[in-house]
Amino acid sequence: MSNNEKVLKKAQKLSIHEKMFQCPICGGAMKVERMASLECENRHCYDISRQGYVNLLNHSSKTKYDKALFEARNTISGSGFFGPMVEAVTNRLIHELKSRESVKSVKLLDAGCGEGSHLSTIGHKLREHPLVPGILGVGMDIAKEGIVMAAKTSPDSIWCVADLSRSPFADQQFDYILNILSPSNYSEFRRLLASGGSLVKVIPDRLYLQELRTLFYTGTGKEVYSNDSTIELFSRHFEQIDAQRVQYRVVLDNDQMKQLVRMTPLSWSASPEAIGPMLDESMEVTADFKILYGWNQG
Repeated sequence: MSNNEKVLKKAQKLSIHEKMFQCPICGGAMKVERMASLECENRHCYDISRQGYVNLLNHSSKTKYDKALFEARNTISGSGFFGPMVEAVTNRLIHELKSRESVKSVKLLDAGCGEGSHLSTIGHKLREHPLVPGILGVGMDIAKEGIVMAAKTSPDSIWCVADLSRSPFADQQFDYILNILSPSNYSEFRRLLASGGSLVKVIPDRLYLQELRTLFYTGTGKEVYSNDSTIELFSRHFEQIDAQRVQYRVVLDNDQMKQLVRMTPLSWSASPEAIGPMLDESMEVTADFKILYGWNQG
């Protein structure tokens, strides 16, 4: 398939769902124009890229989340490191969807989707389930490099470069919002969720990558992690309907350890002397997640 055909196919999908969008500059309604761009009623225009994503940022963004980091994260995700956590989220969504009556389709937003591997896996598993209705997956991230990768590898979803503080979606558009190991904007989440919709937020729990913390930050305040303030903030904005801890250990070989170190922000302020020994050996590391489920009463 040529690039022009890819853009046309993505534009056709966007045109079906164009009412889902609003202009991040003026809040105006948007339409797909000439099968090449999203344009609002006040003529703010956002081109559909040849990879099929839409860049809806109205300002430049500087971030440490670069191409190398997202390639490393994609490799770690492909190794199955996040598998049990993603499976727990998927199973919960399937359980909820099966309990709903007469649901024809579901819109699922991954806010802070990175390179898209979590949304792609969850969306694929949901579409495979015979009792789950149609799924539209939408991923957004402020880091363009992640969205470029997501659009290339997972064309079934809609991908947007966008700022969560001014998200380019109209009110009450999503049945579920995923926020996995990523910053939150709770006022936007409440605006974007349909009445009765749910927020699924995944945060590190106490022992997440504890082996790295110990080696990088022994004797400092960073050696011990607490998510108490994050949970408290979540509960202030959403009625918490459930919390689930998913904990397990994974053996990574030396190549995978290099990718893990490259992926995690824990390494950003670690010294080269602390990082160096980890790059030449395999290691058993702890995956430890807290999954918070919040309900939007609308």
